[in-house]
Amino acid sequence: MIRHLALCLCLLASPLSAQCRQALALGLDVSGSVDSREYQMQLLGLANAMQDAEVVALFLANPSAPVRLAIFEWSEAGHQRLLLPWTEISNETVLQQVSALLRTTQRTAGPAGTAVGSAMLYGVERLREQPDCWKHTLDLSGDGKHNLGPHPSAVKTRLLESGITINGLVIGADDPRADDKRQVQIGELSAYYSAWVILGPGAFVEVALGFKDYEAAMVRKLKRELESPSLSRLAHPVQAAGGADGQ
Repeated sequence: MIRHLALCLCLLASPLSAQCRQALALGLDVSGSVDSREYQMQLLGLANAMQDAEVVALFLANPSAPVRLAIFEWSEAGHQRLLLPWTEISNETVLQQVSALLRTTQRTAGPAGTAVGSAMLYGVERLREQPDCWKHTLDLSGDGKHNLGPHPSAVKTRLLESGITINGLVIGADDPRADDKRQVQIGELSAYYSAWVILGPGAFVEVALGFKDYEAAMVRKLKRELESPSLSRLAHPVQAAGGADGQ
């Protein structure tokens, strides 16, 4: 716990640059369908993805206008935990510290529900804290459909003029004995995110066939997001989502 706190304080110590090319918020599903093993695989996969050579190069591609990163967990409405407050990715050491923070993060007790719409609203509220960034991207990882809180379709409608991009990373079952069923399940979840969650020009859904594939899927997703051209300024500023919990 002390080491974890020290890493957080270290990451918060650096002043922010005058320019920011992208604010990127990553939301991780920790609902009841994610067991302890899968939770650790998700965090370790993200930590390893942050150390991928191509991902590192893309994060550091424009030192004069760096990326700002935040990471949070989500489950039911009103139950989100900020793992990484807004941190400027100014050099490779910062990325190493982010990876170390993720590797030392321990799961806390929380409700089992899956409130995708609430996670969308929470991520948007975090992005609104970085109005000077040229681009605002929310990425939600999830292994199930909404079952509590505001429906993602209603949230998406409210965010149409927000200037925010929302991408998804959907995670299938890890059971290799049920390949046909697994393909159907991940196909349905991908279609669900495509219809009700993703938002903005160029928004996309990345697929992990299971938590074992999460790291590779996260690398693909980060490369695609960070390679996307950033406009010198958004045509309109990030707008309010209408409340943190949407209810």
